[in-house]
Amino acid sequence: MSSITIRNLNKYYGALHVLRSLDLSIASGEGVVLLGANGCGKSTLMKCLNGLETPQSGSIVIDQNDVTTAKGLRLRSIRRDIGVVFQQFNLVENLTVFQNVLYGAMGQRRGGLLTVWNSLAPKDTREKAMHCLSRVRMADKASSRCRDLSGGQQQRVAIARMLMQSPKIILADEPVASLDPKAGIEVMDLLWEVVREHNMTVFCTLHQLDLAQNYADRIVGMKAGQIVFDSSNSSADKESLAQLYQGDTRVDGASSHENEYAAPNNRPAEIA
Repeated sequence: MSSITIRNLNKYYGALHVLRSLDLSIASGEGVVLLGANGCGKSTLMKCLNGLETPQSGSIVIDQNDVTTAKGLRLRSIRRDIGVVFQQFNLVENLTVFQNVLYGAMGQRRGGLLTVWNSLAPKDTREKAMHCLSRVRMADKASSRCRDLSGGQQQRVAIARMLMQSPKIILADEPVASLDPKAGIEVMDLLWEVVREHNMTVFCTLHQLDLAQNYADRIVGMKAGQIVFDSSNSSADKESLAQLYQGDTRVDGASSHENEYAAPNNRPAEIA
């Protein structure tokens, strides 16, 4: 059974054709890594999957819910089952680790921000936040300010925040791009451990061929807005993967739109 089904997806920014008749299916519980050069359309695809961008045509169905037609409360409901791991962490740096993880419960309870504020959060929510921090081995940093953490530690906190949602599907957009190689491997190890424990579906964009081959069940390659490679990890060869970064890799002018998910420095990213 497919967890994510994308059919004939087209996305334009004015005359710029960013996603070109794109088709892709991801099975429930599958770990898929999407590779491709900067500007090829990866981040735009991720934003369409989470309803942050609306394609001009085609469909995205996630667990039998059509994301492309959903709006308002319906879209928020779909997003509750989708956890997102950002490249830039999108933590509120002046707040504590514990407070940032509590934000992950915002979409799960009525009342929004007030129900997850430190002193007002229900006991079970506070206990779950500490459990999530323990799972990413950051419980001892619960009272620390996020600004005082290393990049790898901040990404662990972001994963704990994502776990607060109890999502079925994880979208991870370049989750280790801001980290040094050692911290990147540690974060990928942790992310994949969590995914396997809970039998989640994960769709992850990366640049690093070695990481893709170390973690993915399946590797998909994207070039200039199109899927040009789709293979099980065991069948993927480095020569074919390397060609994703050769020749005409970009959608012309895509750099102005292919930005990472972003939230202002002192506001939590949208999690609902």
